[in-house]
Amino acid sequence: MSFLMRLSRLIDAVNAFIGQWAKWLILLAVLVCAGNAIVRYSFSISSNAWLELQWYMFAAVFLLGAPYTLRRDEHVRIDVIAGRLSERTQVWIDIFGILFFLLPISAVILWLSVPYFWLSYAGHEMSGNAGGLIRWPAKFLIVAGFFLIILQGLSELIKRFAYLKGELPFSAFRKHGHEDVEEEVAAIVQATKSGPTTKQ
Repeated sequence: MSFLMRLSRLIDAVNAFIGQWAKWLILLAVLVCAGNAIVRYSFSISSNAWLELQWYMFAAVFLLGAPYTLRRDEHVRIDVIAGRLSERTQVWIDIFGILFFLLPISAVILWLSVPYFWLSYAGHEMSGNAGGLIRWPAKFLIVAGFFLIILQGLSELIKRFAYLKGELPFSAFRKHGHEDVEEEVAAIVQATKSGPTTKQ
């Protein structure tokens, strides 16, 4: 296995690990939200810290989960046209999108977010709301999230070029092809036509 493929596997593993842990923040956010509502309505006690903690966790799920979602090819994809093209053409479209859209935009956001985070960290920035939380952890999530997206984008590039060289199958990085969508639609249509069964 080449060095680049080993690097790609390492990046995939790191983002998979982070993504698997980040998803539990959804449950935690729901519990915090429910607990905060119960305490507020039952005892008239509330705190901005609990409210801000919820959107901190939401930000973490979104920013730390995005690279994992990219790894699993789960981002929204318009396959009406691209899905009917050959696998090789689809791979070239992916490469173009990663090189000219994903990586440049993510790099610009990362570049701008580092001083944004650092000023908050160095200045011990606090929330403007009474009883709110410190702000730098939320801003650090932007840095971490887009850094991981850039890494995952590079991993996806490596896999696409490996496919073009015949070293990797298409299914290794494209889990949801146009054929899967067509099969799902056909199953739904068939179920609709058959209609519900009634018991005598």
